[in-house]
Amino acid sequence: MWVLVTCLVALVGILLSQWLQKWLNPKCNGRLPRGSMGLPIIGETIQFFSPHSFYGIPPFISKRMNKYGSVFKTSLVGNLVVVSGDSELNQYIFKEEGKSVYCSYTESALKIMGEQSLLAYHGVFHKYLKNLTLSMIGPESLKEVLLHEMDAVTRKYLHSCSSYASFDVKEESANMVFEYFAKKLFGYEEAKASKKLRESYKAFLDGLISFPLNIPGTAFHACLKGRENAVKVINDVINERKSSQKLCHDFLDFLLEEAKSKDTILNEAIIVDLVFLLLFASYETTSEAITLVMKFLSDHPSVVVELTKEHEEILKNRKNEELGITWTEYKSMTFTHMVINETLRLGNIVPGIFRGVTKDIEMKGTTIPAGSTVMVCPSAVHLNPAKYNDPLAFDPWRWEGQELHAGSKNFVAFGGGSRLCAGAHFAKVQVAVFLHYLVTKYRWKKIRGGEIIRKPGLVFPDGLHIQISAKYK
Repeated sequence: MWVLVTCLVALVGILLSQWLQKWLNPKCNGRLPRGSMGLPIIGETIQFFSPHSFYGIPPFISKRMNKYGSVFKTSLVGNLVVVSGDSELNQYIFKEEGKSVYCSYTESALKIMGEQSLLAYHGVFHKYLKNLTLSMIGPESLKEVLLHEMDAVTRKYLHSCSSYASFDVKEESANMVFEYFAKKLFGYEEAKASKKLRESYKAFLDGLISFPLNIPGTAFHACLKGRENAVKVINDVINERKSSQKLCHDFLDFLLEEAKSKDTILNEAIIVDLVFLLLFASYETTSEAITLVMKFLSDHPSVVVELTKEHEEILKNRKNEELGITWTEYKSMTFTHMVINETLRLGNIVPGIFRGVTKDIEMKGTTIPAGSTVMVCPSAVHLNPAKYNDPLAFDPWRWEGQELHAGSKNFVAFGGGSRLCAGAHFAKVQVAVFLHYLVTKYRWKKIRGGEIIRKPGLVFPDGLHIQISAKYK
């Protein structure tokens, strides 16, 4: 009996040892990048999600880059992940979309974003859905329709905020974009709705980039409940629209009509996830960018002076100030775009861009094996002193003479390749419009807040509260 027990214990020990060896040394037909796989199953997930300071490359990344180099292996949520802070490898990864790599997020991330969302599709299907999206928020739509509407909404909101003793920039800018875009997207108006969509999105946001533990009381669980509630509201609008057959002349009308086409892949599940993701991405990332730029401007008065000079020159050359910003004026805002690019470079709103690997990738003496995931780390490039002089300084003038309207191997704020963010132009136009009216119409001062931490996404614990007053009354 004891012999049998001893043999079983020995067998289990051998099997565990073999499994542990496979875990610590993933299969690879070449030499894997150096790094650590952490604990079995958990890997280094807990360290990755640990909160840290806003400034600098995240400690999880910087410590491992210092130890292993700009490309290293780790394990996140049970997956082998190769983290890249190398500009050349990043550029190669983006160019390989649809060849040896594809857009890849964890199962938990797809549960949050939607298993039928834009993130889940590849190749011609992704191109089709992206073109649908660009028909609404792409450069042509911005030029012909959205710029004028954003101009009016921004003026209205800033005028309203000037009556407050102070306001939180993050909250009010999020409200501004949310209310405008939700109506434009699918006719939703928060003030008239019985079920409040904005509250569902707030719950969704809390667990968006969190440890994927789906247990009541966790941020991830609250995130899934927030998504569930938001999707219910969107579905209700779709069902009401279909039953009434009333045209609202919004994006949802366009999608529902497109879904009737014989050759389309579009169905209601895809429409729901597309609307859900577009609304979240539009207001959350744009409000984060506006809050960041306000924080940086509050700390750098010389930038405000230059910015004001540029926008007052635009007013000086405009025949009728009340007509609002034209597309030509927007494109002429050179210093404004320098400020926006510098904000995105230093802010690093997106902590990581993930790609699944379908074929072995060999570069610089190492192999990224098929079946693994690559995480392009924007902050590791944007805050690299070899790429940017004094990288932690907010210095818009560093962008003088450079391309301001596209990414590069050293500027990946909006990703790259065929999956370059569809909302990049939308966000930049909204920030530019906000800055135009802020510096030409108002004075402002910071009241409190402004602290930022990363979890690894951006969090503003106390907001950024400012007070604004009209320059001319």
